[in-house]
Amino acid sequence: MKIPIDDLVPAYKDCIFRTAFSMTRNAADAEDIVQETFYQYIVTTRDFENEEHIKAWLLRTAINKAKNIRISFWSQKRVSLPDSMWGTSPQISDDQRLIKAVLSLPTKYRIVIHLYYYEDYSVNEISQLVRATPSAVKNRLLRARRMLKDKLKEDWHDDE
Repeated sequence: MKIPIDDLVPAYKDCIFRTAFSMTRNAADAEDIVQETFYQYIVTTRDFENEEHIKAWLLRTAINKAKNIRISFWSQKRVSLPDSMWGTSPQISDDQRLIKAVLSLPTKYRIVIHLYYYEDYSVNEISQLVRATPSAVKNRLLRARRMLKDKLKEDWHDDE
C-alpha cells in the first residue's frame, strides 16, 4: 500500500513539523526535515501495511533526520542571540511557559513528552518510534514530568 503524496502532505505535515521542531528547536531545520521526509517517502520502494504504518514510518524518518541535524557540525556550532539584544521581552502566557519549558528539556525527554502529549501516542508506540523499551519510555516520561514540574515551579517563583 502506498498513499499518494498529495493526500499525505496535508494530513501529516504539521505532525512531522512539530516532532522535528521538538527535537531541533529550529523552525527552518524542522521545515527542511518535513520536506526531506516526504521526499524520502516518494523515492522509497517500500510497501506499507496501512496508513498507521505510513505515519509511523514518516515520524521515524523525521526523528532520524532530526538526530542527523543535531549531530552535524553546523548545528553544534550554532549560537543563539541573547534575549537582551532584542530588548525587554513581553509577558508570556502559561501556555508559552509550558512550551518553553518542554523545549528546554534534553532531547530524549522532549521527544517522548511531545509524542505522548501532543501526538497522542501510547508508551508502546513511542517505544517503537524511539527504539527504546516501554519501561525506558515510562522512565523518560516520569523524569521529564519531574523536570517540567521543577522548571515551571521555578519560573512561577521568579515572577513573584
